[in-house]
Amino acid sequence: MEPDDQTPDREHEAGPARRRRWKRIGAGLLVVAAAGSPYWGRPLLARMAFFRVRRVQIDGARYTSARDILRQLHVDTTVSVWTKLGPLERRVAQLPEVRAAAIRRKLPGTLVVTVTERVPVALVPTPHGLRPYDEHGLALPIDPSQTAVDVPILAHRDTAALRLLGELRQRAPELYQSVSDVRRVGGELDLSLTTFLVRAMADVTVRRLEDLEPVERDLAVRRLPVAELDLRFRDQVIARLK
Repeated sequence: MEPDDQTPDREHEAGPARRRRWKRIGAGLLVVAAAGSPYWGRPLLARMAFFRVRRVQIDGARYTSARDILRQLHVDTTVSVWTKLGPLERRVAQLPEVRAAAIRRKLPGTLVVTVTERVPVALVPTPHGLRPYDEHGLALPIDPSQTAVDVPILAHRDTAALRLLGELRQRAPELYQSVSDVRRVGGELDLSLTTFLVRAMADVTVRRLEDLEPVERDLAVRRLPVAELDLRFRDQVIARLK
């Protein structure tokens, strides 16, 4: 029987592979031990080139550009993932589009940045074109010509209406998505929905707007074309047909 020429090679490869495996296990144990010792462990790990930042992963950013986040983060390959994260989070949270930022480590060399953005709830006409605003009445540095912003148009900056739209977006997202235009008329609000107009008092609540759904559903079942639903009268929804 001729000798199997492959057997010695496999035996020869087994030694280095085993050593590499034990090195990885040893490194993992060192990280666990050092990370659990804040007084000496993390400063020791921070000096190791193995833990230099080589990648930044950004989650949750829809309206904020990754370039702006990276510029604000201001880290490069000379920085360790074991650097203090609090100051980095505060830097990112200073961006006007960002409400909060959280950063975690993904060893050995990645920082994961999760941002919670200030979300536009309406577009408001300005001398320079439509400008996105959030529910607190803050203008956001988002260019609708560059980034799709699918929100209602508000005739002018109206903090009460913006607050209402923000609450509507959270509590009744389907209804919010159907609103295309909102304008104040004296002490009333006119909301243009996909297929009809809603008239309400300026202090209308989301709960009151939710009264529209059963009425709209009933009219659809009866195939009655509605032009307007009126919420201005207490505990009533008055339908005006086309």
